[in-house]
Amino acid sequence: MKSIGLFRLWLIILLLLPLAAREVVPLSKTRFRVLYDNGSQRTVDLTGKEFVVVSVREPGSDGRFYAVDRDGIVWWTGAITSGADDYKTPSGIYPVLYKKRHHMSTKYPDPSGVNNMDFSIFFTHQGHALHKGSVNWMSHGCIHIDPRDIRTLYRWAKPGTTRVVITRHSYMPFARPDLLKFHLK
Repeated sequence: MKSIGLFRLWLIILLLLPLAAREVVPLSKTRFRVLYDNGSQRTVDLTGKEFVVVSVREPGSDGRFYAVDRDGIVWWTGAITSGADDYKTPSGIYPVLYKKRHHMSTKYPDPSGVNNMDFSIFFTHQGHALHKGSVNWMSHGCIHIDPRDIRTLYRWAKPGTTRVVITRHSYMPFARPDLLKFHLK
């Protein structure tokens, strides 16, 4: 009996852990195909949910973030930098785990002692976050967002509710119609 209980507990834990996504492909403004390292795939529909799409700064991507509200409207966008070659930002769809207004990286602290990850929106247990940073240099795996944009995104994102979609594909074709509407007003 004990082994069955432990097996069930192990199975529940395994199901709660996200599989490593090899690739996330935008299919529409709110639908994404997720391809996993084990060869499986699934389609995730985020219709009716708030999420941030990050099209990492690599060839074939936009190097931008896009905030999408529950109505499927892209209401904010801005430039980003993502992980450098040796520190690739992981692809996937993640929940916002928690936010921290003032933060210093424990793994890569700034030698000056100044906080280097303010306005952090953490989305992996390994410490990946969207945070204030220069969009002129690549990161150690986090997403640097310009100081002019991160405050707005930080206030809007909700732990447990908002999702973060990391893709290596362009999202601009889906965002462009909304962005043109805002630009013209």
